[in-house]
Amino acid sequence: MDSPSSPPHRVAVLLLAPAIGFDATIPSLVFSAARTECGEPLYAVDVVTADGAPTTTVEGYGIVPSAGPEALARAQTVIVPGTRNPAARRAGRLDGPAAAAFAAIPAEARVAGICTGAFALAAAGLLDGRRAATHWEQAEAMRALYPRVDVDERSLYVDEGRILTSAGLAAGLDLCLHIVRRDAGAAVAARAARHCVIAPFREGGQAQYIAPHEPPPRADDGIGAALAWARRRLGEPLTV
Repeated sequence: MDSPSSPPHRVAVLLLAPAIGFDATIPSLVFSAARTECGEPLYAVDVVTADGAPTTTVEGYGIVPSAGPEALARAQTVIVPGTRNPAARRAGRLDGPAAAAFAAIPAEARVAGICTGAFALAAAGLLDGRRAATHWEQAEAMRALYPRVDVDERSLYVDEGRILTSAGLAAGLDLCLHIVRRDAGAAVAARAARHCVIAPFREGGQAQYIAPHEPPPRADDGIGAALAWARRRLGEPLTV
């Protein structure tokens, strides 16, 4: 795919209202940074909504789609960012426009869900019998709402071939870089990561959340040393 003579791979980012704004920006950011050594783009990204109208985000601002829903029918990859769409998140189904949007996706297209976008994929039946990631805080809700899905709250992302899912928020960056790496190789993905100033590679099986870490106090930091001393003695009566 890393060839200037190849037409750009067509990506459609399907926003379901209310979309999570951070997640919505990830595909355009990563895929627009994936280029040949000559600087030619490897992906053409369209941002679409189910009904073609501007959509809302959970953060309160709107997003105007760059293409109509018909872009889904010609997409080679469709990515659904995180969403709080009530039908997918609480009712276990897709509403009319969303159902029509998923029906328009070609059978051979690759479909990926970032964060709670996995709920929409599950509502469309794409995750039945598959392992899938989502934000760890929403894993139990997804498991209860979609019992046919093998919910993996541990992994950063899950690659099931044509269907991919990621954990929450920043894990969407890892998922999109993984797709670039799969399509165009490690060198292209590394260049895209460098442009985005993010880590070039994190294993999909890496844990979603990181244990809290406090740097050790400096030897000349009296307050830091005192706090460290107090923390080691939280179970003891301390006097001033």
